Amino acid sequence: MNAKLVAEHVGKTFRQRHRWVTAIADLNLYVVENEFVSLLGPSGCGKSTFLMMAAGLDFPTSGRLLFNGSEITGPSIERGMVFQSYTLFPWLTVAENIRFALQKRSLPRSRQDELVAESVRRVGLEGFEQAYPAQLSGGMRQRVAIARALVYRPQMLLMDEPFGALDAQTRLLMQELLLRVWESARTTVLFVTHDVDEAILLSDRVYVMTARPGTIKAEVTIDLPRPRTAATESTPRYVELRRLILEQIHIEAQRAFTSMAS
Repeated sequence: MNAKLVAEHVGKTFRQRHRWVTAIADLNLYVVENEFVSLLGPSGCGKSTFLMMAAGLDFPTSGRLLFNGSEITGPSIERGMVFQSYTLFPWLTVAENIRFALQKRSLPRSRQDELVAESVRRVGLEGFEQAYPAQLSGGMRQRVAIARALVYRPQMLLMDEPFGALDAQTRLLMQELLLRVWESARTTVLFVTHDVDEAILLSDRVYVMTARPGTIKAEVTIDLPRPRTAATESTPRYVELRRLILEQIHIEAQRAFTSMAS
């Protein structure tokens, strides 16, 4: 198994006002090279917290997070991050926002131009290179964010509910775009979502997390043939996988609700 990312007994505790809160406890998972893996779970279970640690923007209080066999000690160009909010610089054009990710690379301007053009083409933004974020739709802004994360060719892409703020139709189009980009670039992806259908459509495997403190409750292999489209949702195996995952999520959502109510 050629694992890119490995979590070994990862825990995360933090101070909240006058008490300590355990967000994640004894979490174990792995993501293999070129694999698309999703994290699902009830709100507040620690999905985004784990992704921030995988990005090197936060750190476990127990256990280890390894990338390519070495412990993660901070951000790295080997791991690209895409957030739910677009995180674009409003004063920069599409091309300039994408080029910004190359600032710390010692590349000649001509090579930067090539990489920016390649990323623009991958996400279908040809003709919008000189547009500013305010001139773009939400879906197009998120395309820019994905292009920026891909431009320096990271080994792994970490995505934190990147389509959560989009309307249903745009979200579906972005999911299909992401699948095409992933299939062409073969970048390893860890994808956080609260949407079961999104996870099934995109993923090779899905990890279902428990209510807080979050740990892994179930691992589900998505054995649906690729390429996948919206029509995949009508197949019997898709329906079976959806039922299985929803049962797991429902149990944990009830636990989370009961915990908040008590």
